[in-house]
Amino acid sequence: MRKILVVGAGQSGLQLALGLQSHGYEVTLMSNRTADEVRTGRVMSTQVMFHTALQHERDLRLNFWESQAPRIEGLGVSVTGPESRRAVDWVGMFEGGYAQSVDQRVKMAGWLETFTQRGGQLVIHGAAVSDLDYFSRAYDLVLVSAGKGELVSMFARDAARSPYREPQRALAVAYVHGLGPRPEHPDFDAVRCNLVPGVGELFVMPTLTLSGRADILFWEGVPGGPVDAFRGIRDPEEHLALTLALMERYTPWEHARASEVELTDAGGTLSGRYAPTVRQPIGRLPGGGLVLGVADVVVTNDPITGQGSNSASKCAASYLASILEHGEKEFDEAWMRQTFDRYWDTARHVTKWTNAMLDVPPDHVLKLIGSGGAYQPVADRFANGFDDPSDFENFFYEPEKTEAYLAAVAAR
Repeated sequence: MRKILVVGAGQSGLQLALGLQSHGYEVTLMSNRTADEVRTGRVMSTQVMFHTALQHERDLRLNFWESQAPRIEGLGVSVTGPESRRAVDWVGMFEGGYAQSVDQRVKMAGWLETFTQRGGQLVIHGAAVSDLDYFSRAYDLVLVSAGKGELVSMFARDAARSPYREPQRALAVAYVHGLGPRPEHPDFDAVRCNLVPGVGELFVMPTLTLSGRADILFWEGVPGGPVDAFRGIRDPEEHLALTLALMERYTPWEHARASEVELTDAGGTLSGRYAPTVRQPIGRLPGGGLVLGVADVVVTNDPITGQGSNSASKCAASYLASILEHGEKEFDEAWMRQTFDRYWDTARHVTKWTNAMLDVPPDHVLKLIGSGGAYQPVADRFANGFDDPSDFENFFYEPEKTEAYLAAVAAR
């Protein structure tokens, strides 16, 4: 039986560990927190997952909360214009299947318990490079999915694929109860993307949290701008008050349904920033051993396109397939490179799209987004790109392709 060590117990690490476990591998999982510590801690992300990523969980029978989480049927875009009025407002509908968000405190705690219940070896320890140097001798393969701290330093930045050295947004998240429905579509849930030119973005997302149905209010602020104001705020209520004040100023239509909101719990806020970065996939240990980076360790994107958990799930599924296909052969450097390259075929589309959305949109993209209000097929196609970002190659980046696409839609 092949022995594999997975370091890090987030979406990718746990999904991969549970997947390997289901195929008979002897898996050890290292986590820096117990299930109870995860469950009682602070929120970790916004994690709206679209159809393809959700299907990877279903394939492994890990979709434990699917019947409880809100079904997100579409994705809407609003653009703030003069006097904080909406210049653009539409909603596109998902065609392949609904999206869902489950608070990672719920999911990761549940998956950790499932892993141990199924006989997996769980080690509660914040791993350092020296630890991996020791453990690598006892395992056929070591996978690093812990995307922060010392371990990430083993993976060199890929400058050719990383155009930004500094964070492009300041992030602030609040989980709330009591948000009213969007009056434009009170009968179904949708992710709402509110774009405020020159200021940032507000995302509103239905979710399942520890106390049931909730909504996520998520500001992404341009560094140095008016939404870049959460640094140093430690009090959750102060965090929420600032979130709402910014909504009232820049997205009053969202603020109108937030008059009765309250935080879901004392751990329901999060703020920070990081630079989007692609890294080399192979880490070299002092003793000569090799480790393979997973998901956020090697491809970290800004959450402006909501791809973090989706990419983590897709990476875990891709790596699982590569491991199973490799059989009993050695997990050497060539295999590690091929395994990452296979995943990069998917991840490169996410990185390209996300980095484009962080920049000032060119005229043809503004026209495309504006056309979503006039043509439902445009709105639908843009919304479904969140599940399959590779489609943006066909109509988003190049003005000629955008114009041809819009002309074809108008003709129909």
